[in-house]
Amino acid sequence: MKQTTLLLTLLLFTVFGATAQIETPVTWSYAQKKVSATEAIIYVKATIQDGWHIYSQHVKPGGPVKTTIKFAPSKDFTKVGATVEPKPLSKFEKVFDMNVGYFENQVVFQQKVKLNKPETVVKGTIEFMVCDESRCLPPDEIQFSVQVK
Repeated sequence: MKQTTLLLTLLLFTVFGATAQIETPVTWSYAQKKVSATEAIIYVKATIQDGWHIYSQHVKPGGPVKTTIKFAPSKDFTKVGATVEPKPLSKFEKVFDMNVGYFENQVVFQQKVKLNKPETVVKGTIEFMVCDESRCLPPDEIQFSVQVK
């Protein structure tokens, strides 16, 4: 009887574990392009599943969690200007009582850097929130690393 109960319990945990998978509707990829001996552009690309969206870097206070890309301080490179994004889509969201900029399908953010040595690793973090028409997942923060050669 104990074996049957144990087997049944393990089976239930297996079923519940399989149905409680973490959703990840955004995947991130990174690239770089050296534009001169002393400058490069870092590309941060979000690929977003159909029906989901992430928010612009330029959301006003009181709105959703905006996408924030932070570059780790380093003696090997210096940021040149702000991180650039394409023009976002925009819509009025009742829950925030404002128009918000967002991206669907994919978006590529770009950051120019001045290189203080020919080869370096550019590291940082991305904070973002992903939503669909009925819900938002909790904000997430991921780390990235790009080798500049």
